[in-house]
Amino acid sequence: MKKFITHYLAGALLLLLFANSTLADTSIYSIRVDGLACPYCAYGIEKKLNQIDGVKFMDMDLEKGIVTVEAKDTTLDDQQLKQLFQDAGFTYRSKQESVK
Repeated sequence: MKKFITHYLAGALLLLLFANSTLADTSIYSIRVDGLACPYCAYGIEKKLNQIDGVKFMDMDLEKGIVTVEAKDTTLDDQQLKQLFQDAGFTYRSKQESVK
């Protein structure tokens, strides 16, 4: 019986660890920004976004003014994004979030 409980608890622990790692929230943000004009803009924004823990710069569409990032286990709020883009010399307009 003691051996059964030990195996049961070990299995339950492994299941919890696996579930926790697979349920980690990963969000994809499409961020609308005014003022994007050149690849140098993309580099400056990429550097600022990559300084945020859990955020990975993915793409930038200069024509549409859309910056796409992936954020794992973190949330990007409007105020944070507004300040980030303002500091980089751009105007933050909006964001759309989808869960991956």
